[in-house]
Amino acid sequence: MGHTRWRRWLGARRPLEHTYRLVLGAVGSLVVALGLVTIPLPGPGWLTVIAGLFLLATEFAWAERLLYYTRRRVRAWTEWLGRQRAWVRVAVTLATAGFVYAALVVVLHLTGVPAWVPGWVPLWR
Repeated sequence: MGHTRWRRWLGARRPLEHTYRLVLGAVGSLVVALGLVTIPLPGPGWLTVIAGLFLLATEFAWAERLLYYTRRRVRAWTEWLGRQRAWVRVAVTLATAGFVYAALVVVLHLTGVPAWVPGWVPLWR
């Protein structure tokens, strides 16, 4: 929570500061929620969660602590995986790809295959 000129200016205007924190909290929470929903789908699910936490951490100490904890866990996981044998890394990669594929199939089954998908793609219609 830096004490930039912008924050000092905003802090001097209490109603505006409360509105700003409320809007930032709502937007950050929405970004985190969108990221959590999209984690099992192909794409930047975790990156979206971290971006939402980053937004929240600019104003809320609890979000800053959670972001720090998340960064430590991701770093520890990455380092652990990097120390493993090749077959473990391949197994984790295949398990992750299988999970993402299964989640995508379930979502397509529940929502239907979009009309823009070419007919030769091996999905049911």
